[in-house]
Amino acid sequence: MDESVAPLAAGGPPSGGRLAGLTPNVRGALWMVASAITFTGMTTLIKYLGSDYPATLQTFYRQAAGLLILLPVIIKHRGAAFATTRPGIIIFRSAAGTVGMILSFYAFQKMPLADANALSFTRTLWLVPLAAFVVREHVGPLRIGAAVIGFLGVLIMIRPQGVLGGAGGHFAIGVPALAMLASSFLFAFTVTGMKVLTRDHAPMVLLVWSAVLGLVLAIPGALFAWRWPEPKDLALLCLMGVIATANQACYIKGMQIGEAGAMAPIDYTRLVFSAAAGFFLFGEVPGVWTIVGAGVVVVSTLFITWREHLAATRAASQAV
Repeated sequence: MDESVAPLAAGGPPSGGRLAGLTPNVRGALWMVASAITFTGMTTLIKYLGSDYPATLQTFYRQAAGLLILLPVIIKHRGAAFATTRPGIIIFRSAAGTVGMILSFYAFQKMPLADANALSFTRTLWLVPLAAFVVREHVGPLRIGAAVIGFLGVLIMIRPQGVLGGAGGHFAIGVPALAMLASSFLFAFTVTGMKVLTRDHAPMVLLVWSAVLGLVLAIPGALFAWRWPEPKDLALLCLMGVIATANQACYIKGMQIGEAGAMAPIDYTRLVFSAAAGFFLFGEVPGVWTIVGAGVVVVSTLFITWREHLAATRAASQAV
């Protein structure tokens, strides 16, 4: 890691605390559970505020609150907080992430939390065609097959007209579902960029760039739906931004500390937390097709993650 960003690499369990003796995967798993909990808190607030604040406006306030949280770091470290040798990737990642955030906020506002969360996991499925057509990576038949099965799981969940009962069920295809699928596609780009950038960038540097560029890119959409929030709503919007920033930090730290193959299953606890929040706070009950389709998506994405982990392990052993 670049020495200029070394002061920002701090984070995670204290080296002298109780967690110091745990393995990296266990510590990473704890960060991933924290990420799942904070993600559920964020999406709950998104849905609660959705009737008065459109997705574009929520995205602006979320990014503004995140930037305010990071201001002390930016002021203290100045140049180190923005130190990067890959500005192009960072800008593209921020643009894809901002548009993806707007689309996902819209989906969380309009769909049951469990359904929206289940569709959000298709980002792993999108990584397969991206690897083949964008990165020009060799993709074997097993990964292709797992991705195809995963997208069949998506069809089970969204049930297009004429498939598995179509619109007669609890949850049929519509603009919110398409928005979440498009959001997952864009987030697949951000995940790929994060994997590349964490090799020589501290997590805090990525958070700073994401907050600054995200706020700038969110301004145009916010202007079209602008309204000054009530004091209570402003507090909730700020809280959403704080939780979202904490969520991003927990996820980056978990993926940095633990192995990707071991961390991926932990991330799926979001489904449990979101289903519980949807049931107790909004009276949402996941349908049978949602549960079945989500199970197919989870299994296929876990298989893809496991295969990628094995390939990375083999490549590392050969390089030694």
